[in-house]
Amino acid sequence: MEPMTVALTVGVVLAAGAITGVAGFGFALAGTAALAGPLGPRTAVAFMILPILAANLSLVRELDREALDACTRRFAPFVASALVGTIVGMAVLDAVPERPLAGALGVLTLGFVAVRQDAVDVPLLESAEERCFVETGPAMVGVGGVSGVVFGATNVGVQMVAYIRSCGLRGKTFAGVVGLVFLGMNASRVVVAGVIDLYPEGVLVLSVAAMVPAAVGVGVGKRIRPRVGERWRARIVLGLLVAVGVRLLTSAV
Repeated sequence: MEPMTVALTVGVVLAAGAITGVAGFGFALAGTAALAGPLGPRTAVAFMILPILAANLSLVRELDREALDACTRRFAPFVASALVGTIVGMAVLDAVPERPLAGALGVLTLGFVAVRQDAVDVPLLESAEERCFVETGPAMVGVGGVSGVVFGATNVGVQMVAYIRSCGLRGKTFAGVVGLVFLGMNASRVVVAGVIDLYPEGVLVLSVAAMVPAAVGVGVGKRIRPRVGERWRARIVLGLLVAVGVRLLTSAV
């Protein structure tokens, strides 16, 4: 890779980590969307696997042992089905052309922002959330499986974040559980990515190195979090997602 591309990649990972430390989510989506241009969508998805692992390991540390055990038991069906779905999504990733993948990332990114801001009225969304976003075994398996497929193919995991938030978790516990879910999925993705050879030459080494700025970024963001109101957190994250979403759609066209 060119030195400028390497520097840009490290900067994006550091910034995405800081966003995640502040907001408790957004690392995978922000990092993948921002790097889809310089690296290509498929390479960006594969590259971000290890930095996502490092970022979520840092978030999981916010849970004490008792809370970690309780949350593991509580969300076990969700995590298990998401793992299976993630492997299926990664297998699909290897067959998806670059431009449609970039377009899909852009649409998912902007769609997330629109729904969060109530800018669009999605038909049957409220009814679907009431039926699916509940804490029952079948609901967890269904939402986890579908969400895992999307995450495996695109690194977009906002649907999982939305489900976890619907369970009434807030603050450090919310951030810790999000980290726990993505930590488990990305640990398995490292193995799968190696088996199906998703890493171009040199990208795996850079991905390993990017784990450091990912963890540093999250640490910085966690220190900033108490000083930033929730409204400003949302504005910062959503503003950045709008920018990268538009950029992805432009590149796809």
